[in-house]
Amino acid sequence: MSVSSIVLMSDRRVAAIPVQERGEVLLDARVHGLMVDDRKQDAAGAWAHVRQGVLTRLQQAQALLPGGVRLLFIEGYRPPSLQRRYFEEYSDELARAHPDWQAAELREAASRFVSPPEIAPHSAGAAVDVTLVDHRGRELDMGTRVNASPEESSGACYTDASNLSARARANRATLGGALSTAGLINYGTEWWHWSFGDRYWALQTQQPAALYGPVELP
Repeated sequence: MSVSSIVLMSDRRVAAIPVQERGEVLLDARVHGLMVDDRKQDAAGAWAHVRQGVLTRLQQAQALLPGGVRLLFIEGYRPPSLQRRYFEEYSDELARAHPDWQAAELREAASRFVSPPEIAPHSAGAAVDVTLVDHRGRELDMGTRVNASPEESSGACYTDASNLSARARANRATLGGALSTAGLINYGTEWWHWSFGDRYWALQTQQPAALYGPVELP
């Protein structure tokens, strides 16, 4: 998949997808058999939560991985206010680097790395950032760190980037194979970002509606 062929979160087709809310509660992955990293930890524990449908599919993906390899859950649910802050901060960073860009250009470029708040899969509890670890809990070589921006990584954060080692490419294939088989979809600008039930998932899988919309942690 070329970079130009990736449908971005800012695409109007994503926002146009209706939501038929399933009403599933947010569940804490830490008590459901997944290894959860604490780098995104927050006081409310929001980061460790996802919807039931996402959690079930992560558990299925874990079971599909080779022996000695485990999923490492980095971040799931992100409150809408935090998502808005992330988007605005990255937009401001791009605006400083490209003072000649118009608002529409900034929004599109920002959405490669941070979803616009109003349609963000993380704020629906529908998305998760994940990587792989070995039997000792050491992260496998995926070509970039989780959450590396396109600028920082020279585009290697894109799932199908050409500037990867054979080992990183193989590890991404292992991750993607398990998660795809379990029913999650990837956002092609971020190898670590996978989702189920959100608007982006609905568009990519040709579903008539999303299953999950923005939600607040109880």
